[in-house]
Amino acid sequence: MADDKKKVMVAIDESDCSHYALKWGLENLASTIHNSQLVIFTAQPRADLGFALASSYGATPPELVASIQERYRKVALALLERAKEICANHGVVPETVTEVGDPKDVICEAVEKLNIELLILGSHSRGPIQRAFLGSVSNYCVHNAKCPVLVVKKQS
Repeated sequence: MADDKKKVMVAIDESDCSHYALKWGLENLASTIHNSQLVIFTAQPRADLGFALASSYGATPPELVASIQERYRKVALALLERAKEICANHGVVPETVTEVGDPKDVICEAVEKLNIELLILGSHSRGPIQRAFLGSVSNYCVHNAKCPVLVVKKQS
């Protein structure tokens, strides 16, 4: 029977705005969320080895790479646990998913792979200069995700 439910995915990161988007969705889309399968997603960055390569003269020990990736995994699992607590306070039990890669890419890939029908994201509210240099995950997802995307902007 759970397979008949629509799937809603909330993508989170360590920012307050992503957790605000989760809470906003749970409060303002309660009927939709309660009648759907909720998926909480977070991306783990690939291990940035630039500093390790520089400090080890180009020969990065595999243990260091594994250690860095394990730390990212632990951070991702902690984020998902926090999100599950937020959901539990609203009487919702979500599925949790994490993938390694560039957030904008792995979010869009997860939307397709999991057959998501609504993607909810928070907005960091960056200005045009910051967006030009840092990019915008929410903007990328709005234009590339294969489902409707709701971007929740935290009121100041």
